[in-house]
Amino acid sequence: MNTRALRILAILLLLAGSMPAQAEAPAPAPASSSTRVQLPAPGSGNILFTDRDKGGAGENLSLDALKAIAPPVSLEIFEPHEGRKRTYRAIPAQAVFDAIFGNKWKKAKEMVFLSTDGYQAVVPVVKFIEHQGYLAFEHDDGSPFGMINKLQHNELVQLGPLYLVWDNMSSRALLESGASDMPYQIRVVELKSSSLPGMVPPADASPQARRGFGHFRKYCTACHPINGDGGTKGPELNYPVSVTEYIQPGYLRRWIENPQGIRYNTTMPGLGKGIPQREQVTEELIAYLKAMSAAKRDPWKQNDKPDLERLSPGR
Repeated sequence: MNTRALRILAILLLLAGSMPAQAEAPAPAPASSSTRVQLPAPGSGNILFTDRDKGGAGENLSLDALKAIAPPVSLEIFEPHEGRKRTYRAIPAQAVFDAIFGNKWKKAKEMVFLSTDGYQAVVPVVKFIEHQGYLAFEHDDGSPFGMINKLQHNELVQLGPLYLVWDNMSSRALLESGASDMPYQIRVVELKSSSLPGMVPPADASPQARRGFGHFRKYCTACHPINGDGGTKGPELNYPVSVTEYIQPGYLRRWIENPQGIRYNTTMPGLGKGIPQREQVTEELIAYLKAMSAAKRDPWKQNDKPDLERLSPGR
């Protein structure tokens, strides 16, 4: 099949994917054992903004309602998923947070973004204060709102209803962070005033392991849970058996840096090649995982765990 035919096929697939599905699974709900959150209706394109401190209560907003909060802008960024520049139509995230959460969001610790496929990006609030984040909803040129993700086997993905992007063209720190903190297919945005307790390393953890904790939060937690805390797209890494207990150190190192070198058909992306001191980051990640193997917690015995009836699409 020639290049032109492939492009036409990609566009047709994206257009088909943007049509309302008849049996689409609902987006994952924010973790809570005491409340049930009314999620956006399948195919509605609505986004739920919720406050964990208020028991999951929040606002279920359409794209038009978000546009009414702050005028959309055209934003050119370096798109790390594709390795090139892209221009999006996007809404300033700070303006949305101000309108929905008031000043409270600036005093919280994290914004949690849950995607349709179970991906969970936990973004420190301080990042939104120090940098300009935007909620993108379409390409500026009007093309189908999707992309070919080069970081995951050139997978063709839809980006809507919302995609978190950053004004990274003039920020070395944002460019170096690559695709971290850039979730797409966002269906739920949750404000949290406390960190994920199951991931915190033991008090006697080494400085290396504590640095590894920071790396894990930045690069891994969106997909992988530790003791039940984290995304649901990837498998649990610590309970009941830690990955450091059944994967040899050499293979674990290779798995983190180049998972396709271990398993051909895995969808897990390797640790970004542009990350400064990448080999050291890998060693510190492993040190963190080893430290956590001595701090296992049963996810279902914690007070703040997902409802048993929660659905995780694609799992």
